[in-house]
Amino acid sequence: MPDDPARADLVPLPLVHQRQPGTFALTANALIGADGDARQPAWLLHDVLAGAGIRPSVTTADDPAASLVLRADPAASDHPEGYRLTVSTDRVLAESATVPGLVRAVQTFRQLLPPWALRGAPVGAAAVVECCHIEDAPRFSWRGIHLDVARHFMPTSFVLKLIDLAALHRMNTVHLHLTDDQGWRVDVPSWPRLTEVSAWRAETVVPGGTDAFDGTPHGGFYTLDDLREIVAYAAQRAITVVPEIDLPGHVQSVLAAYPALGNTGRSPEVRRSWGISTSVLAPTDSSLGFARDVLDTVLNVFPGPWVHLGGDECPRDEWRASPEAVARAAALGLGSPDELQSWFLRQLHRYVTARGRRVVGWDEVIDDGGMPADTVVMAWRSAGKGQEALTAGHDVVMSPRERTYFDYYQSDDPGEPAANGWTVTLDDVAAWEPTTGLDPAAPGRLLGVQGQLWSEYMPTPDAVEYMAFPRLSALAEVAWTAADRRSPTELVRRLGTHLDRLDALDVNYRPLTGPLPGQRGGTGHRRRR
Repeated sequence: MPDDPARADLVPLPLVHQRQPGTFALTANALIGADGDARQPAWLLHDVLAGAGIRPSVTTADDPAASLVLRADPAASDHPEGYRLTVSTDRVLAESATVPGLVRAVQTFRQLLPPWALRGAPVGAAAVVECCHIEDAPRFSWRGIHLDVARHFMPTSFVLKLIDLAALHRMNTVHLHLTDDQGWRVDVPSWPRLTEVSAWRAETVVPGGTDAFDGTPHGGFYTLDDLREIVAYAAQRAITVVPEIDLPGHVQSVLAAYPALGNTGRSPEVRRSWGISTSVLAPTDSSLGFARDVLDTVLNVFPGPWVHLGGDECPRDEWRASPEAVARAAALGLGSPDELQSWFLRQLHRYVTARGRRVVGWDEVIDDGGMPADTVVMAWRSAGKGQEALTAGHDVVMSPRERTYFDYYQSDDPGEPAANGWTVTLDDVAAWEPTTGLDPAAPGRLLGVQGQLWSEYMPTPDAVEYMAFPRLSALAEVAWTAADRRSPTELVRRLGTHLDRLDALDVNYRPLTGPLPGQRGGTGHRRRR
């Protein structure tokens, strides 16, 4: 006998979700019907169901035996990611004008399934789904999650899992922070010491605000094949991977391997503690050549339209103290050495855009001379920085730390694992309205929103999951669902059901209420600043 249908508490909430009488029973001999471009999301649906022990075959859309049909239909939605999904007693029909739209429909259908059907183990009963009609499209075009793999290296398998979880929430961008003072994670064949030296640190500072270190070496890097696997896996789920190579600051790991690229000639260690290093690239042709070589590798591996150049937290101390840097700034006609960051990034902007890509940077790129208007700005320091960038004509992704920094504490409970600074609760995320205080008449466009997982206090995948969820689920609703459809209170109610899906997917999330359990990823003691 089929089991009872799961309550369809979808996250994020669709534009229209009309429940209909009856149920659809998905059995092991189901057929998926699709033609042309629709076969890509059809095979994604096949893989999703196969993970639950249901192994349907893929046939043509007009096969009368097909009970799951995906169809390209320009009339389904006027939004490039919009879709219609109709579940009747004998058939499931997903329609969209685009492949990404059909992929979003597949993920919504995935949430309609009972949670056990996400568990990845064969089952004997049919999966029963409530009949319904859904019409849906996202509010924002950039719905992202950022993962810092530089401070703590994360295995490829976990990056793939996070991509899959982002897809489940109908997000479309995964931003990988690949380089920083504490580690370099990209294989660049023409600069071999980046993986021999820069990818490894001797030990790591112990959480809790002490000066103690753990005495354990840490490191790792992604081969080019690893990165190609990540990109391909994301593409199947209509997710763009945005690579970040942080320049010209956050490069102490680079200078540990190639000190001649710096301003002092000294070779620092790969940084063992957190915070901002004063080590920055010298404003020389050699440093620009290094950056271009790295970008050549990145552009060859990541086919998406965006390349993130960082541009944040770049101290000017070494430039101000370097006669060569001061002379270079004067020769370039700059007002001071402080403007060398903007000059450096503009050279790389020219290089990236000549290859048909767009540059993304943290909001410091609008300081000290700024960047060309086609640079996408991630406003992290405040919402005001988002308005400043919009006024200057930039497209903006709102990423303010007080709402989207998931390395911050989730509550004031003393049992929380060590985290970085302030508190961002689930309610803070759910209640956030990204357009508040922004001038709709500004020439720049608000592309969307992004959550940040900085990993200083997240040494393991379990720790990342605990800090990400369920806040990431709430952010997905902020990014997808129209403002007049959103209710933070109602979202928390739906999360009660949604967490059953995360359980089935073995996600180490923080519970909504009650005492904190022993977190699999929790380390250290609470520290506030």
